[in-house]
Amino acid sequence: MSQLKKGAFLNYTTIILTNLVGLLLTPFIIRQLGNEEFGLYTLIGAFVGYISILDFGLTNTVVRFVAKYRAEKDRKGEENFLATTMVIYSIISFLVLIIGTICYLNIENIFADSLTPDQIEKAKIMFAILVFTLSIGLPAGAFEGICFGYEQFVFPKSAKIIRYLVRSALVVALLLMGGKAVSMVILDASLNLILIIVTITFVFKKLKVRFKLHEYSLALPKRIFSYSVWIFVFVLVGQFQWRVGQMVLGVVANTTMVAIFAVGVMLGTYYGAFSTAISGVFLPRATQMTVANASSEELTNMMIKIGRLSFIVLMYILGAFILYGKQFVLLWVGESYNDSWIIALTIMFAYTLPLVQGFGNSILEARNKLSFKAIIYLVFLILGTGFGAFLAKSYGAIGMISGSVTGWLIVQNVMNFYYHKVIRLNILRFFKELLHKTLLSFLLVVFLGYFINYIPGENWFNFVFKAVIYTIVYGFIMYNLGTIAFEKKLFKDALLSAVNKVKRAK
Repeated sequence: MSQLKKGAFLNYTTIILTNLVGLLLTPFIIRQLGNEEFGLYTLIGAFVGYISILDFGLTNTVVRFVAKYRAEKDRKGEENFLATTMVIYSIISFLVLIIGTICYLNIENIFADSLTPDQIEKAKIMFAILVFTLSIGLPAGAFEGICFGYEQFVFPKSAKIIRYLVRSALVVALLLMGGKAVSMVILDASLNLILIIVTITFVFKKLKVRFKLHEYSLALPKRIFSYSVWIFVFVLVGQFQWRVGQMVLGVVANTTMVAIFAVGVMLGTYYGAFSTAISGVFLPRATQMTVANASSEELTNMMIKIGRLSFIVLMYILGAFILYGKQFVLLWVGESYNDSWIIALTIMFAYTLPLVQGFGNSILEARNKLSFKAIIYLVFLILGTGFGAFLAKSYGAIGMISGSVTGWLIVQNVMNFYYHKVIRLNILRFFKELLHKTLLSFLLVVFLGYFINYIPGENWFNFVFKAVIYTIVYGFIMYNLGTIAFEKKLFKDALLSAVNKVKRAK
C-alpha cells in the first residue's frame, strides 16, 4: 500500500510538473518555432505514433502477467514469460524498422498537398530519428511494466520526473541558441535512451529479475497475445482519440490548423491525466482482487471509491476551464488559438465519464475481458473519426473534434450496460454514490464562479486572482458539502502528512 500511495503521489507530482512546465514551455516553444514548425513537430510525432502501436499492448501485458505470477509465487513461470516476451519484442523491433523505412520513403506522397519541400525534408529527418528510437524504446517498455507488476512505482516514476525536468531546461537552452524542431527531436531521443538504460539497470540490480527460457511452447505466446491483442486494439483506439485528428488536418488543411488542434488536445489530455494518476496504479490491485475472487460488490465499492476521488478532482478542473478557460488560452498562446479552448472543453466533457470509471477498465484487464470494449470502442471511434474528417473540410479543427467525441459518447453508454450486465458491477449504485453530494456542490461552485468572472480585467494578474478565489470557493464547498467521511479523512491525513514533512525538513 505504501508503494501504491507513493505511486499515486508521484503520479500527481508528475502531472503537476508536466502541466505547469508544459503551460510555461508551450507558448515559448510556439514563439521560438512559429505556428507552422510547431505544427510540423506535432504532426510528425503523431505520424510516428501510428508505428508505436506495434507494441501490440505487450507493456500492459507484462504488468498483468508479472503481477499474476507474483501473486501465485511462480518465479520460474515469471522468468520464462519474460524471456519469451523479449523474443517477441525483438521481432517487433525489426518490424518497426521495416515499416518505418517504407513510410519514410513515402512521406513526400502522403503530405504532398499540405507541406512545403522544406517542411518535407525536416519531416523526413525527424521521422527517421523517432523511428530508430522507437525500435529500441518498445522492448524497453517491458522493464517499466516489470516495475509496475512488482508494484514498484517510486523509482520509474521518479526517474521520469527527473528526465522531464532535465528535458525542459535543455529545451529552453536549445531554442534560445537557435535550435528548431529537428534539434528538439534529437534531444528527446537522447534523453529517452538514457532513461531506458537507467530503468533496465534498476530491474536487474534492484529487483533481481531474471530472464530465462526454461521451456519454449507455443501455448505461452498464444496466451500472451490472447490478452495483449485487446490492449493493442485499445492502443489503436488511443490513436483515433488523440492523434488521427492531427493527421487528418495535416492532410486536408495545414500545419497551423494542426497546431491549434494539438494545443486543444494537449489541454484535454492534461485533464485526463489527473484522473488516471489515481486509477492507473490500481491494475495490479485489480488483478490481485480478481485472483482472490473478489465479489462484484467489493469491486463496485472500489470503483465507487476511486471514481469519487477522480470526480472531485476533475470537477475542479472542468469548472475552472468552463469559467476562465477562454481567458487563459488567449493569454497563454494568443488569439489565433481561440478554437483550442473549444476543442479542449469538448474533450473534457466527453472524457469525464470514461475517466471516473477508470477502475472498470482495470477490472476488464485483470479478468481478461477487454475484447468487447476494444471492439466497440474501435468501431465507433473509427466512425467518429470519419465523421470528424467530413466535418473538418468545412469547420476545421472544431469539426474534427466534434465528430470524434460523438463516437466516444456513444460507446461509453454502451459500456455501462456491459459493466452492469456482464461484469456484474452495480452501475446504478455507482452513479448514485458518485453524484451523491458532489453534483450539487459542483453546480453551486459554477454558479458562484460565474459572478467571480465579473471581476474587471483581462491580464494574467486578473486571471490568477480569479483562479485563487475559485479554488478557495471550490475547496470550501466541496469539502464541507460534497465529500463523505472517508474522503474528509483522506484529505486530512494527506494534509497532516505534508505538514509533518515540512516540519521534518526544517
